[in-house]
Amino acid sequence: MKLKILRLAENAKLPRYEHEGDAGMDLCAIAPQTIHPGETALIPTGIAIELPPHTEAQVRPRSGLALNHGITVLNTPGTVDAGYRGEIRVILINHGKRLFEIEAGMRIAQMVIVPVIRAELEEVSSLSDSARNEGGFGSSGL
Repeated sequence: MKLKILRLAENAKLPRYEHEGDAGMDLCAIAPQTIHPGETALIPTGIAIELPPHTEAQVRPRSGLALNHGITVLNTPGTVDAGYRGEIRVILINHGKRLFEIEAGMRIAQMVIVPVIRAELEEVSSLSDSARNEGGFGSSGL
């Protein structure tokens, strides 16, 4: 699959897979920014993409930022629809106890390209039984 990428800022880094076999490619910030504890920030990446039909890009946290700094993607996974042509921006939240300084070029999130299945909705008067039925929210135990 080919993914068309438009660099919107001269210093924008194109997304890339860090290792062979990785599912996600890294997204990088284009400008420094500070995120205070408990606050959110919208981080520009300086790129736009053209996804193939029937795909989406999911924007997900980087595990090292989450573990070491409490930084995660607020609306994880963030969805970039195939028809969107604007700049990819990432909503980060600082769940940590310290200021977090983003630097230009820092890897801030990862993007995974996945297929999309559109459902054909059918309104019905009842649903079939299953072993689980309405059990949820801890019904299967710890």
